[in-house]
Amino acid sequence: MSSRTLPLLFINLGGEMLYILDQRLRAQNIPADKAKKVMNDIITTMFNKKFLEELFKPQELYSKKALRTVFDRLAHASIMRLNQASMDKLYDLMTMAFKYQVLLCPRPKDILLVSFNHMDAIKDFVKDTPNILSQVDETYQQLIEMYTHLSSGEFQLIRQTLLIFFQDMHIRVSIFLKDKVQNSNGRFVLPTSGPVPHGTQVPGLIRMFSCTGEETSRVKFNNGGNYTASLQEGSFEIFGERITKLGTNMYSVSRPVETHMSGTSKNSAQHTKANTAPNPLAKEELNLLAKLMGGLDIQKQGNVDSGFRVNLFATDEEEEEALMSRPSDLSYGIINIQATKDQQANAELAKIMGEFTESGDQSPSASSKGDDLLAMMDGL
Repeated sequence: MSSRTLPLLFINLGGEMLYILDQRLRAQNIPADKAKKVMNDIITTMFNKKFLEELFKPQELYSKKALRTVFDRLAHASIMRLNQASMDKLYDLMTMAFKYQVLLCPRPKDILLVSFNHMDAIKDFVKDTPNILSQVDETYQQLIEMYTHLSSGEFQLIRQTLLIFFQDMHIRVSIFLKDKVQNSNGRFVLPTSGPVPHGTQVPGLIRMFSCTGEETSRVKFNNGGNYTASLQEGSFEIFGERITKLGTNMYSVSRPVETHMSGTSKNSAQHTKANTAPNPLAKEELNLLAKLMGGLDIQKQGNVDSGFRVNLFATDEEEEEALMSRPSDLSYGIINIQATKDQQANAELAKIMGEFTESGDQSPSASSKGDDLLAMMDGL
């Protein structure tokens, strides 16, 4: 498991979330000023400097529930509200889109190009807002500094870590089904055609060499596909042509998108249910989330008049039906973390996290503080 995977997972899922919300805001004819405020608020929160400082520290991936909690908070960082069924659908679309992109990356390193495609689109969303744009540019620099010098083996470990995270997710998505890149059981179809990875040759030729290194013979074979020579390598700089289309906005053309639980949902439900068992590391993970969220400026819900609800379904009736029919084992409980700006509370959270990192064993005082922090959370 790679300890450098979390920033890529967060940024790519966040980019997919912004694509979907942008499409739904336009589809529901939300006034332009309100739609822009929602996008700006979410991007500002997503690229909060303190939050990203914690995110880019080497660490294990969050559990699926913890990551879902982060995106629940992020989606409600502005005046927009989603009910449970729409939030479920939003998260399903995000995860399945990025899973598809990871599976189709020709090389493990191309995951970084996918991330840059998301970052390029996010920059375009806030191109008229210089202060938010500077936040995004800072994150570009962090990505370049952390990832561009990694070896192929390290990128392979990142890819493997992502695939392990996604392995039990088999949600059927209408766009993928219509394009015949996803089967009815929710599994993706990998292509046997197209350009080969950059730096490699089209398969179909075996060359044999002598012990002195001289080529002695060649044997051709049928590679079973329709492969072409590799394209030029995409740019890993802030500006440049990425070449790959993975990670670009597939909702730029108006297309209805539906999600359905696949035939393998029973196994997924059992796996999800097993994940709800008490975890000895849950206290540390929740405290870390509290610390991360403590630095975010989340829009207060007090001003109800200015808020509005976004529906990811065609009608309210479909949304209600989805909420009623979704298996309870596959619904995620939302953890509400008290993220105030009170300096004393934030200092206490930082002290708790310091105790966790300084020693593997929790002292009784640290444990009691953890209990106090858990008492601050609702919905557990």
